Amino acid sequence: MLKGGCQCGSVRYEMSENVKHHALCHCRDCRLSAGAPLVAWAMVEKGDLKIDGETQSYQSSENVTRMFCGTCGTGLFYVNEVVFPGMVDIQSATLDDPDDLPMQLHVQLAEGIGWMKTAHELPQFERYPG
Repeated sequence: MLKGGCQCGSVRYEMSENVKHHALCHCRDCRLSAGAPLVAWAMVEKGDLKIDGETQSYQSSENVTRMFCGTCGTGLFYVNEVVFPGMVDIQSATLDDPDDLPMQLHVQLAEGIGWMKTAHELPQFERYPG
């Protein structure tokens, strides 16, 4: 089992390592929800996720419910019963050790930000540059 949680620790979870996919999503809805250029998602069957703590929910579109910590605001889970029945996506950057789960693919690149195509070419620093 993999473990993770929100920034403040109010919500903790355990999830199976048996993921259907582990993807970086570039869609506009994920970007707006996270305030980031992409979001990492690991999808498991609902029965393979155990949540300890209370989450808040937001219906971000007709079929989508996003869950987050009501205390610190960390985005955690995504459910779309029409497209992914019986499944839940977990924001895998919230895992205690995200490197425990290898990334598999990028999705929704049609909605991606143009500058993400060359982001890996920008100068890189181990910490904030002085």
